[in-house]
Amino acid sequence: MVDYDIKKGWAGKIEGDGLEALMRETFGNAERKGAAVVSKFGVLESIEAEMTSKTVLRLETTNVTGPMTDDDILNTKRKLNVFVEAATGFDVKARKKRAQDKAKKGLL
Repeated sequence: MVDYDIKKGWAGKIEGDGLEALMRETFGNAERKGAAVVSKFGVLESIEAEMTSKTVLRLETTNVTGPMTDDDILNTKRKLNVFVEAATGFDVKARKKRAQDKAKKGLL
């Protein structure tokens, strides 16, 4: 389970049915389970996303069991990064920097 910061003012884009629509657009499928939205794609058996507040997106993934090819893993990771960037407003570099800053402050 990973918590990602959401860019200030970005939450309005994924509130309500926005997160589900984004997940459906990115992965091709999505269903609501309580407050979370669940999907699957590539080597990920389950991708569960939930907006816990206007500033935090919680993401939990579960891998499929069995053999996986390197291409399948890379394609899945790329698609997941596209989704997280669209949902949070931060690209990979910005998310890494924010996580490093939190770690230095002892917030992780």
